[in-house]
Amino acid sequence: MPLSMSTGKLMDMTADHHAHWETRYAEKPRIWSGQPNARLAEMVEPLTGSRALDLGCGEGGDAMWLAEHGWHVVAVDVSTTALARAAEDAATRGVADRIDFQQHDLTQTLPEGPFDLVSAHFFHTTLEMDRPAILRRAAAAVAPGGTLLIVDHGGAPPWAPAEIQHHEFPTPDEVLAGLALDDTQWERVRVGTAEREVVGPDGQHGVLDDNIIALRRR
Repeated sequence: MPLSMSTGKLMDMTADHHAHWETRYAEKPRIWSGQPNARLAEMVEPLTGSRALDLGCGEGGDAMWLAEHGWHVVAVDVSTTALARAAEDAATRGVADRIDFQQHDLTQTLPEGPFDLVSAHFFHTTLEMDRPAILRRAAAAVAPGGTLLIVDHGGAPPWAPAEIQHHEFPTPDEVLAGLALDDTQWERVRVGTAEREVVGPDGQHGVLDDNIIALRRR
């Protein structure tokens, strides 16, 4: 659930989540590339497991990559349009039978676990949302031996509008503190920031910081 940067202004914090994301996805026939997020491939490829939860799956790039690599995926999003596009692409790529696309407003409901992997990539929004509470519920759905992977923006891209540039993104340590997990039950696999080269929507080149929080349940 990346930040919506299309209007150049932050959306009304009281707006309905579904309406907000339906408006965002209505702007173009496709918003995302269909490819997995780079950190997902990097962090998940060495893992073993069978059942994954993809939070804020959007048009399904991460979910399809996971399915193509042997995972059974529950992929959730609030947007009807995004889920329809994701399901269509999953059928085209031959992995529809390995992905259960579900519509959830994660401020209200979350699929039942346990999961060997819970992935939340760029799960940000400018709308009112108790993000730490959602991530705590997601952590509770991780099976023993499973992995919680949270990848956040460390900052806005240089081509983002000024309002987004001034948005405060939580640090990895702040995210970890918000999870309030029992250290005796969780192992830190990776907690920190890494740079990534990117190309913007108009061909701009830049370097972004990804905040990575990867934890394994003991």
